[in-house]
Amino acid sequence: MKAALYDSHGPAAEVLRVEEVERPEPGPSEVRVKVAVSAVNPTDFKTRSGATPRPIDGFQIPHQDGAGVVDAVGDGVDPARIGQRVWLWLAAAGRQWGTAAEWTVVPERQAVPLPDGVSMELGASLGVPAMTAHRCLFAAGPLPGQTVLVAGGAGAVGHFAIQLARWAGAQVIATVSGPEKAELARQAGADHVVNYREPDAAGKIKAAAQRVDRVVEVALGANLGLDLALAHPDTVIVTYAAEPADPVLPVRACMTANVLLRFILLYGVPAAALDQAAADISAALADRALTELPSHRYPLSDIVSAHEACEAGPVGAGSDRNRRQNGRPARRAGRETVVALRHHVAHPAGPACRDGEALHDLGRGDAADPHVRLAPGADPAR
Repeated sequence: MKAALYDSHGPAAEVLRVEEVERPEPGPSEVRVKVAVSAVNPTDFKTRSGATPRPIDGFQIPHQDGAGVVDAVGDGVDPARIGQRVWLWLAAAGRQWGTAAEWTVVPERQAVPLPDGVSMELGASLGVPAMTAHRCLFAAGPLPGQTVLVAGGAGAVGHFAIQLARWAGAQVIATVSGPEKAELARQAGADHVVNYREPDAAGKIKAAAQRVDRVVEVALGANLGLDLALAHPDTVIVTYAAEPADPVLPVRACMTANVLLRFILLYGVPAAALDQAAADISAALADRALTELPSHRYPLSDIVSAHEACEAGPVGAGSDRNRRQNGRPARRAGRETVVALRHHVAHPAGPACRDGEALHDLGRGDAADPHVRLAPGADPAR
């Protein structure tokens, strides 16, 4: 099978390559999935680069998230699962077989049925971002009647945090840095959207809600002052991303506010909580409560560009992957960068793509050429 892989850590262009490798077979309690779409998250490129290195057993196929169809099962798995459409989570966590390949093998609990009518692209978008959002929202208990503040509402985690919180009965306020991101947060379903750069951001949030019960925080150091200004006793501030420099914690201010600070690293979340997240996300999918972010797509053969685009981070313009920022492919703010691994030849959409339009049309063609999809935002699983 075709697979993207690396056997040492380093820059994408130096270590990533696409090769033919033997197709894996499912072991006991495992399923094999023919991958349609593979999503790239910051955790994937940080592991590959060596910023957060993990052991390599001969070679590593990257990417935690994806979607596809079960085509084989191991001992102890119901054969009726063959042919089932599924979304995948943490496929490469402690395992060799990530989703950046034509096939992957995962424990059956990590191949979650996709409800009818839900696209493979949306399924591949879930995994790390949606499960991180779920843990941030629900670790402190049920949400009905609560007010949730989502910092960075246009990112991948922010997007699913907005939608899962609304689905669970909470009022949602999102903060963003500009009008384009504000529109993405509104489209996700935020009840109120506030530009945190405006001088009276705290006042505008207080005008929308008397109190904030939970904060889903992408930049604790930068935003803690605003969070504390909105907090009341028992407000829970949950942060899921590490900033370049560790923040200085204003201990007295946190004591005065009587807040609870929680830190999330998806790889260490208890198994029962991950299973509940998968169940709730699937229920929200069935209720049509979750939607995709616009995305950038690349064929598997161009996985280096896919990783470079994800590493470049969101920029103000540049949906055409031929435009480059600091030598890397540029992408628009709030977009997902994805390796779409559908098994068809990709047809270029043209020299430039309209907002929200894929860089490649994945729905045509008949030759086997997987594709990759990249996800935006901070690193929730690092």
